[in-house]
Amino acid sequence: MLLDTILAKVVGTQNERELKRLRPIVGEVGALDPLLAIEDGVRMFHPDEIVISTHPEGRSNWLERGVVQAARDRYDVPMTHVVVDLEAQTDK
Repeated sequence: MLLDTILAKVVGTQNERELKRLRPIVGEVGALDPLLAIEDGVRMFHPDEIVISTHPEGRSNWLERGVVQAARDRYDVPMTHVVVDLEAQTDK
């Protein structure tokens, strides 16, 4: 019991170690402006990849505003654009 207490103080509890291990892959909600949110995320997390999810063309404010292309132009990080069409999924 005393050894467990000492180990927890030195290396952290099992939960603390697991959270530390997962921290690099946990996202956060950022600024309302998507480019500012990406900028904050890049500065904070130094990602290996950026994933942007939007609605399809015609229903995506971000695509109309050129957010995906602006992010690609601005950051030298691999970027994946995922289009999610919830309306098409409910039609099945």
